[in-house]
Amino acid sequence: MYQVMWKEINQFLNSFAAYVVIIVFLVATGLFAWVLPQTSILGYGYANLEPLFNIAPYVFMFLIPAVTMRTFAEEKKSGTMELLLTRPITDWQLILGKYFACLLLVLFALLPTLLYYLTVYNLGAPQGNIDSAAVIGSYMGLVMLASVFTAIGIVASSITESQIVAFILAMFFCYIMYEGFTSISAINVWAGYSYIVSQLGIDFHYRSISRGLIDSRNLLYFFSVIIVMLYLSRLSLSTRKW
Repeated sequence: MYQVMWKEINQFLNSFAAYVVIIVFLVATGLFAWVLPQTSILGYGYANLEPLFNIAPYVFMFLIPAVTMRTFAEEKKSGTMELLLTRPITDWQLILGKYFACLLLVLFALLPTLLYYLTVYNLGAPQGNIDSAAVIGSYMGLVMLASVFTAIGIVASSITESQIVAFILAMFFCYIMYEGFTSISAINVWAGYSYIVSQLGIDFHYRSISRGLIDSRNLLYFFSVIIVMLYLSRLSLSTRKW
């Protein structure tokens, strides 16, 4: 698994696309967090990173599919998938190696945003006037969100040999899982079940963690979705034996 993981990381970092994706992510979050007047932290009125955590999930919907789209799709298109599968590794080792490689790359792109926290911390009046617990919870939410989106991206890449198709499918499924259930729950047909429907979506649990209160039910939801998505990837790979 570790050999697969480091191979994926090295291949990604040796490509120009890797740095384009990371730079685009940092520029996008920087613009929304500091420059654009509608979402700027400087114009927010108090020391808070809420604009960053509100926009980051939507930026992730583009960033993470761009990272994961090549994992299996490129192997299939180039014909190296068969060679890879002949190596003495199990399907799970292959999937987890690629999964953790992509997740580490996403977390690496997220790491520079910690400078935003240090900036707001020092700009606060008085200095340090920021809810650090809420910030920690929000970053935990982003990590869990990145983990789920990465698993979704792995599934999308495993079912096609086209990186473009994998990218589009991953974006679509990420949006449905994040925003879809919340939008559906707002339709006036669910009566008293709308709250239950909203709990099926990622947005509900991400917002809960972002308040700084770590609830085991939210963590169980994220881990459950990750496991289901990785299992679907395993099923997709196993079709070669059918």
